Amino acid sequence: MTIRLFVDVPLQAGATLVLPPAAARHAQVRRVQPGDVLQLFDGHGADWPAEVLAMGRSEVSVRLGTPQPVQRELPHAVLLAVGMPANDRMDTLVEKATELGVAAIQPLLCERSVLRPDGERAAKKQAHWQGVAVAACEQSGRACVPVIEPVRTLAQWLAALPGPGPGIGQRLLLSPHAGAMPLHQVAAGPLCALSGPEGGLAPAEEAAALAAGFSAIGLGPRVLRADTAPLALLAWASLRQ
Repeated sequence: MTIRLFVDVPLQAGATLVLPPAAARHAQVRRVQPGDVLQLFDGHGADWPAEVLAMGRSEVSVRLGTPQPVQRELPHAVLLAVGMPANDRMDTLVEKATELGVAAIQPLLCERSVLRPDGERAAKKQAHWQGVAVAACEQSGRACVPVIEPVRTLAQWLAALPGPGPGIGQRLLLSPHAGAMPLHQVAAGPLCALSGPEGGLAPAEEAAALAAGFSAIGLGPRVLRADTAPLALLAWASLRQ
């Protein structure tokens, strides 16, 4: 199996590159040898074949080949804004959403949120989740890394949303309530989907989302967990392509 590694550095065909520390450690753990060929990507839509030139105690040097464009993205971008589920469920949500093609994830603090990081802890959570997304791209073959946005409150995020216009996309509020529009009635195009934490969004939060242009969408007769509902939407979007 070809080893794919993310490198957040400029890449140039024919250049010699010393892998960044994280990628170098991964290569060493996988016991690559001089002459082996890795696949590097920098998140901008291409894989770069890279021949291993030398393996040092802490450094790995490679020679870059010609970039190979990769198209494994959804036909229309999907942004997930999620009330963060607790424990390790947010890690799993980020991992699986990345595998399913999400373009960006906005972690939200909501009235009923159990996980409530702030300040330095919130920044560390964001960096950790970005790393989870990178690892999921390495595994799934994606060459574009979704952006994990800084943690914000739902009110802050709604207030910062642009007004309606071309390219904004449809705004969907994932709702378990009777009367929500069935998902199959949503037209093709970019999506911005809002999903609540454990216990769902409070009534005032749902009202604020509807006032911001969101439409209530149902995902079927069963009540899905906070970490399941966004993935169900992404699976549906992926199967539509």
